[in-house]
Amino acid sequence: MQKKIEHIGIAVKDLEASNLLYAKLLNRPHYKIEVVPSEGVKTSFFKMGDSKIELLQATSLDSPIAKFIDKRGEGVHHLAFAVDDIESEMERLKAAGFQFIHEVPKPGADGKKIAFLHPKSSGGVLIELCQDL
Repeated sequence: MQKKIEHIGIAVKDLEASNLLYAKLLNRPHYKIEVVPSEGVKTSFFKMGDSKIELLQATSLDSPIAKFIDKRGEGVHHLAFAVDDIESEMERLKAAGFQFIHEVPKPGADGKKIAFLHPKSSGGVLIELCQDL
């Protein structure tokens, strides 16, 4: 069961410039930068109460974020929900007819195990499930 919105992912072309922009906007610095090679991204996180903003910059021209920006431009990329048991939640959602991009959870940024629902099965919105490792 989802507990809360864990973070909102925002695709950006220039992580350094976007960090400066969001630091001014949110009146606080980012607290972490991390590269996730399996996803082809460099991320930066801003804490917002119980939730976070995750900025995502592509690390290669063929990464999902690079393709997203080429197709849609910079902006909101995904919504992430915190879950207690990602495997159980995946089974529940599969039984309800949702499709996943990956069939098993994998390591993600910020100490999380992650899985993405395919946007074709979730109303056009890319949804990420996150569980603390």
